[in-house]
Amino acid sequence: MKLGHWLRQRAENIAAIMLAVMFGAFIVQVAFRYLFNMPVGGASELTILMWLWIVLWGAAFVVRESEEIRFDFILAMVGRRTRRVMTVFAAAALLFLYGYSLPAVWDYVTFMKVQDTSYLDIRYDYVYSIYIVFAVAVLIRYAWLFLGAVSGKWGQVETREEELQ
Repeated sequence: MKLGHWLRQRAENIAAIMLAVMFGAFIVQVAFRYLFNMPVGGASELTILMWLWIVLWGAAFVVRESEEIRFDFILAMVGRRTRRVMTVFAAAALLFLYGYSLPAVWDYVTFMKVQDTSYLDIRYDYVYSIYIVFAVAVLIRYAWLFLGAVSGKWGQVETREEELQ
């Protein structure tokens, strides 16, 4: 548990650093455009790249299962057993979809090494590699949820009322 907590904090630190880089690039972009009348494409590109990485990094390592946006009102209307069955089916569906798509995603990302970004000349396979990290993290997360829901020991999605009690 301590190692997991420490790793989660480091993932949050990395996300904060990416957010700071994105904000700095945004300030540079605004300053150069409106103060010096010299648009800087590299700053705009860096802002976009950081946004992509923050969203996928955060979804993979920072956002907890209970913090994800979902249709809680449906889960709140059913009992614990039905919620557990719904979790099993949802996790199985996501495991299948992400698992089935992973080889194609891998092929696409590795193929993109032939092209670079316009201003910063970063290979697109580096840019899109975060999606592979995200997809593997989602597979691990939902395998964990699936096993927990099947065993009935943990991993069930709780409603907000149950979390507060």
